[in-house]
Amino acid sequence: MTEQLSQEDIDNLLAAMSTGEVSPEDFVSPAEQKKVKIYDFRRPDKFSKDQIRTVQMMHETFARLTTTALSAKLRAMVGVHVTAVDQLTYEEFIRSIPNPTTISIINMDPLKGSAILEIDPSITFTIIDRLFGGSGEHAKLNRELTDIEMSVIEGVIVHILSNLREAWAQVIDLRPRLGNIETNPQFAQIVPPNEMVMLITLETKIGENEGMMNLCIPYITIEPIIAKLSAQYWFSSIRRGESEINKSMISSRLEQVQVEISVEVGQVTLSFADIMQLQVGSVIKLGNLNVRDDFIFKIEDRPKFKCRPGRVGSYLAVQIGEPIHDVPDEFLITNRSQEEY
Repeated sequence: MTEQLSQEDIDNLLAAMSTGEVSPEDFVSPAEQKKVKIYDFRRPDKFSKDQIRTVQMMHETFARLTTTALSAKLRAMVGVHVTAVDQLTYEEFIRSIPNPTTISIINMDPLKGSAILEIDPSITFTIIDRLFGGSGEHAKLNRELTDIEMSVIEGVIVHILSNLREAWAQVIDLRPRLGNIETNPQFAQIVPPNEMVMLITLETKIGENEGMMNLCIPYITIEPIIAKLSAQYWFSSIRRGESEINKSMISSRLEQVQVEISVEVGQVTLSFADIMQLQVGSVIKLGNLNVRDDFIFKIEDRPKFKCRPGRVGSYLAVQIGEPIHDVPDEFLITNRSQEEY
């Protein structure tokens, strides 16, 4: 049953509230009180937590690829790890990086706008020192790059950007392209100061030297694909298996692989004594081989085709015939071991 207050009780409560003895919150139970979330309209949250997690997973792949690429290029132990993915204003990002530093402005084709890859001076000069033949252990400098150093670091950044394309392949066929390099953060104004950006911080270690690489991507640049930056979309893209992009990348890389081919005319078994007696002009009979018999065409020392000898112009040649379906040695070994058991 609800208790009703008299007029005297109401007057007493109003008097207590006016003197500060009682506050309105005293009449509301903790369960009924609503939590108030502070929202700064100058820094609106553009990215959801799910989108930030997806971007972090994508750039963990980018970090692994960059680790491998830099290790091979510098001939040194390199470690690149994603330490944080945050959203902040572009002005806050510019104020957080040192001056001078290495700021690469990246065209994010086919997306509109640009991104920034900032490399800490300690990492920049360690890379340059290693490529110039030094150990890179004491390359802690803080100055602007010379023209030669600028040219060298450009090649390294272009090499890194190819890894960024592969990391984003599940979301978009990104074609990042290096625009220009600045050393003063004030000269790298790609968006208004109050524009929200996503900042991917990569901890980088080369030998004993440590530093940071920062990838800054404005919201307006990735806004057209913001719906795709979800864990569900990203994992579903991976489960779809090989795409046309993957096929073309694999095909282009396989086309550059060089393999050794050879033609076997015949075989013969000789004793060591016979080999020791060989001299210039000696004739070795290759078994019962006839001039009309097929030769063996080999790829990487494996028989693949039968072939016939001939000539094309002034060059010796062979004509490919029927394929040879040989069984790999490892299968033969496996079968023998199974038969023995």
